[in-house]
Amino acid sequence: MTTSAGGRRWLGPDGLLNTRYHKTALTIYTVVVLAHWTEHITQAVQVYVLHWPRPTAGGALGLAFPVLVSSEWLHYGYAIVMMIAFIVLRHGFTGRARTWWNTAMWIQIWHHFEHLLLLVQALTGAFLLGAKVPTSIAQLVFPRIELHLFYNTVVFIPMVVAVVLHLRPRPEERAAARCSCARLAHEPATA
Repeated sequence: MTTSAGGRRWLGPDGLLNTRYHKTALTIYTVVVLAHWTEHITQAVQVYVLHWPRPTAGGALGLAFPVLVSSEWLHYGYAIVMMIAFIVLRHGFTGRARTWWNTAMWIQIWHHFEHLLLLVQALTGAFLLGAKVPTSIAQLVFPRIELHLFYNTVVFIPMVVAVVLHLRPRPEERAAARCSCARLAHEPATA
């Protein structure tokens, strides 16, 4: 684990990312998640409103960098960053917020597995059940654009519930919290 000059760990239940910098880390994480949402919503608008063919509907990034967006590495990279952030930042949550955060985390772990499966297929050229392109398990039933909107939704909803509950904790949850996200303005900071 990485330590600062003062010997404090960055990760873990008492690490700086789950105490002093938890709110900052959650804010950065939220910006990344919202940017990702923007891409998927833009892609859906391109398909359903503008009636673009699916292969050319790549979201905002896809217009500027079509090769990048069609790369399984980009999708896998985002999925693993999301999963790692869920795991690392979960220690800052308590009570009901922790339950909702864990729910989002487990769904994201599955979503990560699906992207790992897609990446392995793209790298090996061996596609699932004789498909012509890399295909995830759920993609055997649902088209990819709709599937990713679904995955993002089912991860995003419990994540938002977790953050709202985290920022508005019950007294017993506030007492158990080690981070400063929901601290009242008159309370002293602890790290």
